[in-house]
Amino acid sequence: MECYTSDSGDSDSREQKTLDLSNQLLDTVGLSSELKSIVDEKDCADNYEIILLYSNRIQALPEPINRFSNLKILDVSNNRLTILPDVFKHCPLTSLIAKHNQLTNESLPKTFFSSKCSLRELNLSGNQLNFFPEQVLELTSLKYLYLGSNNIVNIPKDIWKLCSLQILSVGGNQIVEVPEAVGRLTSLQALVLSGNLIEQLPASIAHLNHLRSLLIDKNKLKTLPTQIIKLKCLAELSLRDNPLVVRFVKDMTLQPPSLLELAGRTIKLHEIPIPPREVPSTLMAYLSAAQCCVNPKCKGVFFDNRVEHIKFVDFCGKYRIPLLQYLCSSKCITGSWETREVDSNPHPHMMRKVLLG
Repeated sequence: MECYTSDSGDSDSREQKTLDLSNQLLDTVGLSSELKSIVDEKDCADNYEIILLYSNRIQALPEPINRFSNLKILDVSNNRLTILPDVFKHCPLTSLIAKHNQLTNESLPKTFFSSKCSLRELNLSGNQLNFFPEQVLELTSLKYLYLGSNNIVNIPKDIWKLCSLQILSVGGNQIVEVPEAVGRLTSLQALVLSGNLIEQLPASIAHLNHLRSLLIDKNKLKTLPTQIIKLKCLAELSLRDNPLVVRFVKDMTLQPPSLLELAGRTIKLHEIPIPPREVPSTLMAYLSAAQCCVNPKCKGVFFDNRVEHIKFVDFCGKYRIPLLQYLCSSKCITGSWETREVDSNPHPHMMRKVLLG
């Protein structure tokens, strides 16, 4: 899923001029000489909008790179880069591809943002990043972000700031948890989480109305959130190499509900009216947080104390995947309703490709 994704609508009708120095075994000194020749002797640095430097032996980008004032696309993939200089103050860069190098979090620029730069694509896959680079969160115009095959352990809760993001690829890392904030990336079309340590997806994933591809293979998922069936645009779901099993999680069923929970359930179940300003606002907020039991034969609600239940749902008429759902009581598990599938498939058009093995 990694490719050049520069937007044709962002470029004018004239052809973008490319400087291709890829696959020439250039080291830093050799590259500096080549660029200096173009800048000083040929005096045509301003003509180039694309520079391809991939598959060389470059350890650092030389200073003359800053002289290409119209540079929009820079590809420095498959080199030996140990540091990435701040080139964004000097050119209107829209795409930076620096995958398969030796970059760490400390070797990245302190900021990717400048008044000239409007980065749309950033590819730092296959490096040595240990955590999500926080400076990326400044790039509110970013559409394509690739951070796969690093050692990243987190997706920040502020990921929602990347409001224009269409592709988020963080596969092949050490990520354990996906924050609820991912559900606020409403422009997202592809989410790649493969090859991590994720045990559960957030319910907020249902808000990704434009999501077409969800790759969550090679994780530790035992269930999927029921809300996943709301993803009407989803065409590809990869679940391979996950311990998806039918099981009942009994940890919470052994815990008796608190007096607060019991009182809240009673008020909601019997629709007891509460006059305004007679109870603290915190209690009113608590009451508004009530969740309905998914058993259609039960009118109960729950707050913190709930029973977790696994139910198989049919996708594409061929695969049955376990979804996690919540009940207000263990008594709601029994009965003929639990053996029914959710209307066979509530969105028969939604899945074209489900990969389980």
